[in-house]
Amino acid sequence: MNRVYVCSCFGVTEKQVKEHADAGACTPRQIASACKAGTDCGSCVRRIQAILGRGNCPRRELLDQGMPALAPSAPEELSEAA
Repeated sequence: MNRVYVCSCFGVTEKQVKEHADAGACTPRQIASACKAGTDCGSCVRRIQAILGRGNCPRRELLDQGMPALAPSAPEELSEAA
């Protein structure tokens, strides 16, 4: 079986990225949290973005419907973090 590596730094394959996406990771940052891909040299981030595309993402679907993707519990906390 041929393995297509997306992230050489951490040995993450395209199959692994797709599995994390199927499990709910919708952004390169969420993929990075799941498997470290994209956190070292960063050369794989665009490839990860291409794999993720505009596929099925619950948060994206909420945004497309005009709803907030995240329901802030305390808006003042968000403005302090920014």
